[in-house]
Amino acid sequence: MASSFKSAAFLIESRITDAASGDANACYDLGIAYSSGSGGIDVDLIQAHKWFNLAAVSGAERAQQCRAEVADEMSAREIAEAQRQARAWLGATQMRRAA
Repeated sequence: MASSFKSAAFLIESRITDAASGDANACYDLGIAYSSGSGGIDVDLIQAHKWFNLAAVSGAERAQQCRAEVADEMSAREIAEAQRQARAWLGATQMRRAA
């Protein structure tokens, strides 16, 4: 169990680092992880939508379809929260890159 948790944490940390540098594939991978629970990660549709949204904004066309599929299983409030988190991520990463 601890090994599974460590691998999941490593996956998330490494992909978040790549996503922060603007890697659309890293955002997509995070969306897949959170939507499917792969790698021992808990399914979290808000996080999945957020990462698919960020991947789509970065040009990953397949992320648009995944975002729509995840949204079908979410409430309007959950979608709004995912969008808020995506905007916050974009703002924070743009500020870091500019610094």
